[in-house]
Amino acid sequence: MTQQGVRWSADQVLALAPDAASRKAGSRLGAAGPWSGAGSGEEGTVWGLCKGSGSKPYQTIVDVADPAGPAYKCSCPSRKFPCKHALGLLLLWAGGDDAVPAAQEPPDWAEQWIAGRRKRADDKRPTGGGSSPAAADPEAARRRAEQRAERVTAGATELEQRLSDLLRGGLAAAEQAGYGLWEETAARMVDAQAPGLAARVRELGAIPGSGPGWPVRLLEECALLHLLDQGWLRRDRLPAGLAATVRSRVGLPAQADGPPVRDRWLVLAQYDTADPKLTTRRIWLHGAASGRTALLLSYGAAGRAPELALPVGLALDAELSAYPGAGQHRAALGERFAAPAPLPARPPGIPTAQAAARYGEALRDDPWLDSVPVTLGRVVPVPDGDSWQLADAEGESALPLTPGARSGPGLWRLVALSGGAPVTVFGECGHHGFTPLTAWPEQAGEAVPLC
Repeated sequence: MTQQGVRWSADQVLALAPDAASRKAGSRLGAAGPWSGAGSGEEGTVWGLCKGSGSKPYQTIVDVADPAGPAYKCSCPSRKFPCKHALGLLLLWAGGDDAVPAAQEPPDWAEQWIAGRRKRADDKRPTGGGSSPAAADPEAARRRAEQRAERVTAGATELEQRLSDLLRGGLAAAEQAGYGLWEETAARMVDAQAPGLAARVRELGAIPGSGPGWPVRLLEECALLHLLDQGWLRRDRLPAGLAATVRSRVGLPAQADGPPVRDRWLVLAQYDTADPKLTTRRIWLHGAASGRTALLLSYGAAGRAPELALPVGLALDAELSAYPGAGQHRAALGERFAAPAPLPARPPGIPTAQAAARYGEALRDDPWLDSVPVTLGRVVPVPDGDSWQLADAEGESALPLTPGARSGPGLWRLVALSGGAPVTVFGECGHHGFTPLTAWPEQAGEAVPLC
């Protein structure tokens, strides 16, 4: 079945929005008023002309059948990906009415884009002839790896000395020194080619003076950073899985080396985090047959969303390969065999006490782990003073929501979905609490993104 016959829900469309502003603007364009010449083709393309502020309407087209996730093209000047016009067009298409008639012949401007995509796809297919590119020199690669390891070791040794100086002088001095001390130390770790150490040092800089109990939090984070330093300096004594985790936490690149696992991977959640230089997209997947939970990471330059986007609630028939490291969920997306399609399944839920225990067990393999992916079954969102928690419908245990989850609009969507009745909730469980990302009603129903 082609993707053309599968209409997404509005929630699945809005989950692709790069930010809240795009979500709001796209929602306003999800009505027929500003659109003309809209249609959809048999191969899963949707197109339309959207009236804007200029004399010419914006030409917008989306390929919803691409196994890599939807692809977009719009003549507007927006740098967001997808833009509000693409979101509005998809919302119009998701409505299922006559505003976007099916099985239409695309206009010339849309056909040119479709033909260009087909040609690029054909060019990427192996022809069976010619010679493969020359393999990289393994000896040169080994020397580069050794040189980088030496620089990281020098950086870790210097960082150990700086942590010792901090503790010897007392944590109160950290507040007086200001953020410049931490930024200078982080820069030294960047010079040592240890971006993971640099990132953790910058996080330390935000703790002094951040509220009651900050010295305790600073000491805890310093201890974890010291543990990572020591793990790197003594990595040859660690089990292989833990040593791989240490290399990953320090910031050394790794290749996905696990055997490919083909499954129908249900898209559980997708959300972005951004810093001044990079936007990171996290996509959580659940294997319908394997029962595995996997994390895809993709990146975009500052101000631009990553290209990989998968609608929450649909399933992708694809192969995934795991990255090395004890207890790691990250995987690489391999061959994709079909476009995302509906799957009447959801991951099995567990009680809140078991979720907390799962996080504790995961810390044995990765002491620097912030959270683990967990699906809670039959929980009810209930207020707890000025906070909120997810309580077991049967039982006496509960998990508090993280501060970020309590202040976001997703909380009220979750409360409205529940209405006091049990729901199934997927999210991340860690030392700050539980962050809900997607929820399902107790009876049959579509996934509701909360982020």
